[in-house]
Amino acid sequence: MESDSDVHQQAPRELPAMFRPPVNRAMRTLDRSFFRKTVPISAAKVFQNSEISRVRKALSSNRDLLILPRSSVVRELKEPDGVKKALLLREGVKHDDKSTWSPTITELTEKGIVSILPYDLELDYDSWTYAEIAAAVLPQDEEMPEVPQGFTQVGHVLHLNLREHWLPYKHIIAEILMDKNPVIRTVINKTEDVGSHSQFRTFPFELLAGDNDMNVIQHEQGCEFRFDYSRVYWNSRLETEHRRLVDKFQPGQVVCDVMAGVGPFAVPAGRKRIFVWANDLNPHGYEVMQDAVHRNRVQDFVTPFNQDGREFIRFAAQSLLEAEPVSVTIEPKKRREKRRKVDNEEIEKPSPPPQVYTRPSIVDHYVMNLPATAIEFLNAFQGLYTGKESLFTPHTSQLLPTVHVYCFSGHSENEIDDHIDICQRISERIGYTITPEDRVGGTGNADIELAIHNVRLVSPNKQMFCASFRLPAEVAFRKV
Repeated sequence: MESDSDVHQQAPRELPAMFRPPVNRAMRTLDRSFFRKTVPISAAKVFQNSEISRVRKALSSNRDLLILPRSSVVRELKEPDGVKKALLLREGVKHDDKSTWSPTITELTEKGIVSILPYDLELDYDSWTYAEIAAAVLPQDEEMPEVPQGFTQVGHVLHLNLREHWLPYKHIIAEILMDKNPVIRTVINKTEDVGSHSQFRTFPFELLAGDNDMNVIQHEQGCEFRFDYSRVYWNSRLETEHRRLVDKFQPGQVVCDVMAGVGPFAVPAGRKRIFVWANDLNPHGYEVMQDAVHRNRVQDFVTPFNQDGREFIRFAAQSLLEAEPVSVTIEPKKRREKRRKVDNEEIEKPSPPPQVYTRPSIVDHYVMNLPATAIEFLNAFQGLYTGKESLFTPHTSQLLPTVHVYCFSGHSENEIDDHIDICQRISERIGYTITPEDRVGGTGNADIELAIHNVRLVSPNKQMFCASFRLPAEVAFRKV
């Protein structure tokens, strides 16, 4: 699978050969009954059930117990005088060869605490992981050295991005994945690139297994989103990035999320009492965002819009300047904290005062999370606040907005080459030269406060970045 779907991995463990599943590389329809196996090992029968914990501790300390994932080391033996407990022993221990016994096993047997006997360990399809089952049925050669491991989970949907050589095995891969991930009800495979057929960053896909149901419930940063995954863009790999950027915003600030999607930046920011004007061109994304705003009770702070991104950049700046002040009062949670006076009379401790947040008239941050084309929208910032110079520093303490623009660049051996490429493209669109030296702590223009964050590797030659910079005064006040 491609790296851009590599959200959740089940790395294969190297089991001893005797515990690996049976191999059938000719299997094309999943036959779960094929994966049954009896493995002869040894077990230590404990004569007194009350001794099981002490014996287990002793054998475990000496590494004599069998270590096998998803397999209990304690087993019951039905005998004429009742049920006895037994402990499974590591594969090197032979019940009929005392030379394979450790001193601990020998001592326990000589004291009559345990006896060593043969045991048939029954394994079946449920005994192995996806990676282990897949490795037993998929071809292994130089072109396909290992089984596909990465996938994206969105709600109950598992989204694969299979490379071409795995396509003949797509259905059996999907069935195994669904079996091994109990919350999954639907498995799909992306058939073409994101955005290849839609400006809304959706993608064509095929149903491989399970229900044809793309209506998902997704949780992120304590927020709940409900949407049709086939009609909006969502990438679970970006949760860390969403959190990183939201943590940069301060309560009471104004953030304009230009390409907001269903609100993964906007809604968590609203919970932090940040005023967010969140826009998305996709009508369904806009509807989902409206639902998420109310579902997560952030309607006092988050306002959704359904506009073209370039128009929204200028609309938001002008509309906030002209809008009436908006204040939100947050009453403190009621708590009954009491203290006692000397005479034991109880009095109630006074509650803290309510918090009041008044929405500023100037945008503090613009977020542009459309990495394929967001840089092209930057020319909309030229002349954003023309004629409003008196509202900003040095006339006041108000700074110009910080712009956070997402983009792709090549995955160069020297990352500075990618940074140079990004700065050149930004400079062309805003009509002002920004260089990597304008970064915080660099030797360039400190007022730019440039920071270029490496978000993730999308493919071997494609890296996603977030470039953040303070809008230059020469751009914001330019007459256009």
